[in-house]
Amino acid sequence: AFLDLSGPSEVKGVWKGSATLPCAYVPVKDFMQETLTWTVVHDQSSGALFRRDSSGDYILLSEYRDRVSVPKDTPGNVSLHILKLGISDRGSYTCQVTWRASNNSLIAREITTTVEVVKVAATKPIIRAGELGLRVPAGARTSLTCEATGSPPISYRWFRSTPEGKALLLSSQAELAWDSLHPSDSGVYYCEAENR
Repeated sequence: AFLDLSGPSEVKGVWKGSATLPCAYVPVKDFMQETLTWTVVHDQSSGALFRRDSSGDYILLSEYRDRVSVPKDTPGNVSLHILKLGISDRGSYTCQVTWRASNNSLIAREITTTVEVVKVAATKPIIRAGELGLRVPAGARTSLTCEATGSPPISYRWFRSTPEGKALLLSSQAELAWDSLHPSDSGVYYCEAENR
């Protein structure tokens, strides 16, 4: 188990979500990490996508720019974090670490993780209704929260019905809040949840 890398053989990610490909080792005091390289093999391209050495971090494949990172301040944790997963990110990712011993000899280890990217079925938002006929004293703080489940991202809009039957847009947040209620705040409020 000396300087062995640990991590799962497969990671499942959700399309447009993010995924972490774990790769870790237990640091040993006489061995300094010399290089870290993450390589990928998939339909689009293959080769080194990330490299860390004494001169810094480098993202070597352009399709991963601004989308990948590796922790810097946790010794032994060299996991790869990928944002905005695309279907084309499916493939085999190899984490390779090289250490330099106090006698200047080098030791290298690697592990490979297969990444699968799945699309989540699109579902319409379902709103959970709050209690009807809410009574709150004047001057009190309160809020109404719109809770919806369905395929992300979900956007929200809060409306208030006017006496003429029109809808007055009040907020584009899931929560509609008042710091101090006034009698004029009485009325009928409703929420709309929307996704693609």
